[in-house]
Amino acid sequence: MTAFYLPSISVPPVGSAFPAIAIVFLFMYVEEDEIS
Repeated sequence: MTAFYLPSISVPPVGSAFPAIAIVFLFMYVEEDEIS
């Protein structure tokens, strides 16, 4: 039963974290490009 509920619990954090990480890497890339 726990294994059935686990995906539904873990999906929202992953769905929120992935775009945040992508934005951070994009921001770092842009800043690095402007500095050099």
